[in-house]
Amino acid sequence: MSFKDIIKQYEDFNIKDHFSKVTLEDVDKSLKKDKLSENDLLNLLSPVAAERIEEMAQLSHKKTVQYFGRTISLYIPLYISNYCSNGCTYCGFHAESKMKRSKLSLAEIEEQAIIISKTGIKHILFLTGESEKATPISYLVEVVKLLKKYFPSISIEIFPMSVEDYSTLKEAGVDGLTVYQEVYDREIYKVVHPYGRKRDYDFRIETPERGAEAGFRLVNIGALFGLGDIASEAFYTAIHAKYLDDKYPNTEIAVSLPRINSAENEFEQEYRLDDQTFVQYLTAFRLFLPRVGINISTRENAEFRDNVLPLGVTRYSAGSKTEVGGYGEQDDDNVPQFDISDTRSVDETVKMIEEKGFQVVKKDWELINE
Repeated sequence: MSFKDIIKQYEDFNIKDHFSKVTLEDVDKSLKKDKLSENDLLNLLSPVAAERIEEMAQLSHKKTVQYFGRTISLYIPLYISNYCSNGCTYCGFHAESKMKRSKLSLAEIEEQAIIISKTGIKHILFLTGESEKATPISYLVEVVKLLKKYFPSISIEIFPMSVEDYSTLKEAGVDGLTVYQEVYDREIYKVVHPYGRKRDYDFRIETPERGAEAGFRLVNIGALFGLGDIASEAFYTAIHAKYLDDKYPNTEIAVSLPRINSAENEFEQEYRLDDQTFVQYLTAFRLFLPRVGINISTRENAEFRDNVLPLGVTRYSAGSKTEVGGYGEQDDDNVPQFDISDTRSVDETVKMIEEKGFQVVKKDWELINE
């Protein structure tokens, strides 16, 4: 059974009705279990569980140390193109934006790679807008080959591809894939994706599986909190990660919890995830998904990232720029995809992590050819 089939089973599920029946006793019973069911997950996501957030945080910390140790892996993003053919209403790169469009040449990418590599971080995530015409696979293969000179681990966040195309990129040197469903609610998905290839909900939701089938070492998923009902989106993200973790044991599964930040088109969000509920969901994820990595990006401000670090997080971005070619000298017309909230340098981020008593991991992967 595919995850698309699983999620269809919840078409008539009303999470608020379910929450109305959850008691504090239910939450306490779930917290005593070592292995949580989907019903336990719902208990921990419920408003009632907010009364046990301290207990959830302590258990989440213990579970994270048990599975990951006191380590935080760092990566750095590089935007190489902002051409896009989609109409996503929440994104600064959407096709109708009058922003300056640009695509880095291989020489420009190498300049960026040299700057980034000097930070010591050996995990890079390169991103594009979703335009296959502007960034065809032939171009992407050359980008990967170039970046391999500087980084042993390369992840991509680009337009969804077929298994065959992902396999081509894996052969070139890609080992990780990030793809967000953005929103699991089908009706909202249609509204916020009015046109473009991204409008195909089913093709999008099956993308993580195609990445796993292509053999990527890491597949990172998530919902963009602010587009749909936050509790529902958290639930579907968690069961999606569980499905992938169970089905693809040779693939490392990770989840992100991004919240909408302002972009050029000033998207007005109806749903908001406050800080306390964010912590509740993060710790619920860790207790439900003990083996799954949890990533917190620089969308979140420095103080918040400092505070949540011991609660279940395993991966941080650092020194991030969301403009195309954002490292080094900047063009004033270069528009970011979204605003960065934590603007600290890599060195400042490393210092914070070490002061929290955690070990910074700048490299934990390299493919050794036999």
